[in-house]
Amino acid sequence: MVDKLYKAFVDATYNVFNLMFNISDISDHPIDEFACDNELDISVGIVGELQGEVIYRFPVVTSLNMVNIMSGMEFEDVDIFVTSAISEIANIISGNVITALSDNVFRYDILPPVLGKPSDAKEYEIEENCCICTSLGEICLDVRLNRA
Repeated sequence: MVDKLYKAFVDATYNVFNLMFNISDISDHPIDEFACDNELDISVGIVGELQGEVIYRFPVVTSLNMVNIMSGMEFEDVDIFVTSAISEIANIISGNVITALSDNVFRYDILPPVLGKPSDAKEYEIEENCCICTSLGEICLDVRLNRA
């Protein structure tokens, strides 16, 4: 299940970046801990057969690069527009993952994106971290799920 989940996130990110930014040079690697001093964390809840969340960690530089391309404007700081656009990217990727994982037996859904990282107090059965590298910068994913 973990391998299928990991592949679904990598494939969905690849597809979204290819369609939205015309980027196909994407690689991935597992990580133990994501270290970034200045990042934008977006949490998307997952409900259904699996419950929990995925936290998308976008370094500010990556976020600004993405929004500059999406909007055709130059942003130098994270503001509400940048936060909204990055939240929507996380939402689109999550929607693609849920679609890939859902079948006639298992059903999943996502909750609206939330700015910020949830507390680490809860324990999860499935915890997977990976970093996806693109020409726009890195995106790190922290997947935290329990079986329902």
